[in-house]
Amino acid sequence: MNHQEALTKYLAAFITGLVQAGIKDVVISPGSRSTPLALMFSEHRDVNVYMNVDERSAAFFALGLAKASGDPVGLLCTSGTATANYYPAIIEASLSGVPLIVMTADRPHELRDVGAPQAIDQLHLYGSHVKWFAEMALPESGVEQLRYAKTTAIRAVKEAMVQSKGPVHLNFPFREPLLPTLDPYPFEDEASISIEEGILFLPYEKLKKYAEQLQGIERGLIICGQIEEPGFNEAVTTLAKKLKFPILADPLSQLRSSSILETTVIDSYDAILRVKNAVATLKPELIIRFGGTTVSKSLSLYMKSLNDIEQIVVDSGSHWRDPNYVGTTMIHCDEKAFCNELATLIQEKTSSSWLSKWLKMDEVAKSTIRKHMQLVEELEEGKAVFELVNLLPVDSTVFVGNSMPIRDIDTFFHKNNKNISVMANRGANGIDGVVSTALGAAVYKRPLFLVIGDLSFFHDLNGLLMAKLHKLNITIILLNNDGGGIFSYLPQFGEPKHFEVLFGTPTGLNYEHAVQMYHGQYTKIFDWEGLKMAILDSVSYEGLNVIEIPTDRERNLSSHREMWEKVSQEIYLILQDVEK
Repeated sequence: MNHQEALTKYLAAFITGLVQAGIKDVVISPGSRSTPLALMFSEHRDVNVYMNVDERSAAFFALGLAKASGDPVGLLCTSGTATANYYPAIIEASLSGVPLIVMTADRPHELRDVGAPQAIDQLHLYGSHVKWFAEMALPESGVEQLRYAKTTAIRAVKEAMVQSKGPVHLNFPFREPLLPTLDPYPFEDEASISIEEGILFLPYEKLKKYAEQLQGIERGLIICGQIEEPGFNEAVTTLAKKLKFPILADPLSQLRSSSILETTVIDSYDAILRVKNAVATLKPELIIRFGGTTVSKSLSLYMKSLNDIEQIVVDSGSHWRDPNYVGTTMIHCDEKAFCNELATLIQEKTSSSWLSKWLKMDEVAKSTIRKHMQLVEELEEGKAVFELVNLLPVDSTVFVGNSMPIRDIDTFFHKNNKNISVMANRGANGIDGVVSTALGAAVYKRPLFLVIGDLSFFHDLNGLLMAKLHKLNITIILLNNDGGGIFSYLPQFGEPKHFEVLFGTPTGLNYEHAVQMYHGQYTKIFDWEGLKMAILDSVSYEGLNVIEIPTDRERNLSSHREMWEKVSQEIYLILQDVEK
């Protein structure tokens, strides 16, 4: 068997293994050394190939595909610095538990470390940010080599998908010639390796112990960060209703927008916990935590201050999610199973003054926020997010940029029954690759709205190419305060001498030209009625649609502070009534 035949059969076995293990989407960037895999993926009838000329954007696009679909996604590039451009997205995938099968083509061993072009050290390139690494054998003929290739592919998907999910890295050395044989069709149906997965349960005796403990607690809290487990929402709300525990629900918990209306969900805790008197009054006996780190800083400080109570962290993966070092019990088991099994052992409580207090404060905080926002006439970021939430269609998805957009979603995205999904890159919390990730998610989530700041938008402008090349539908709400608005809320703002140069970083760019370059529709907003019309029009628009809202950083800051002060005053009045 010649080299070309061996190369074809080897890669056909590998790709067959990937497909049988669940790979449907592969994102490829152009390059010479990756030619064999690129051609073979493109030839497979059951693989969707997405071309992206920029590896950094490609990796974030793959991240979005995997986040939205819940399935592993393949990622392929050539050798050299192309592989390094994957790094930011791999870090995000690692920290947020997103399964990616990263495939990097490489020079063969004899061309490494001898000055050959596009040859860098790619072994263990991504370090601890991947769950598993394998240096693939050079393609050869023989039954054992084909079994090896297929089994390694299946194992790679298994490693990426088991708890905790994350990226894996396969490095492929290829010798020239690089062209496989595509005719006849190189793939054959073969028997697959079966992989059975289970979930982690706590033993009955331990569950019973926790049920007895929780049954006797009046002032308990459940805190939910980002969590994607199907069925978890129903399970945790059932448990909370039985215990009469408030659920402080982060916007990424998916607990704020659901058909389940009768819940104990609290969504204005960020505003409530800014009030010192409220923090002193709302002291729980115990906290149960699920999911990732929450967005709210005031909630984080609140949990940190409660270092003398029991805080139970439940996690089905191998994470240690306790940045404040206040967790007292780490439970390694399936979150949904934990809630369901525990709920069966608990007798529902009839009432709770503790829960009533939280619900009353929550309603007052939301009412105060609504009244404040209704009086805002000038264009302002908080108001923009407040209006957007009301205008979003049922069953839509909002992808949120980091820095101020995610914080405004935390403040203004209140409980509703629209079944709106909220997504974000909150693993590393970076502003890079947000446009590309949202476009990847838009393949599976429709309609999708991206809420993003101007610096984050600028940082990933080239990601818009995917909307043009693959005819993707997305509406981007561009909140343009001409710089880094988040820094106005931080101590750096108190150093005006160098603030604008180092932190404000205004760019003064006209984004209309960039949107037109990618054949998108651009609308600039001048008043709130214009925003309403633009959002309504966007639902029926096919393709890339960018709605820019110009805002002022200092006005945003003063409006937020005024709103929080009003909430503080109303919460203070409630606390006085309680004390009387």
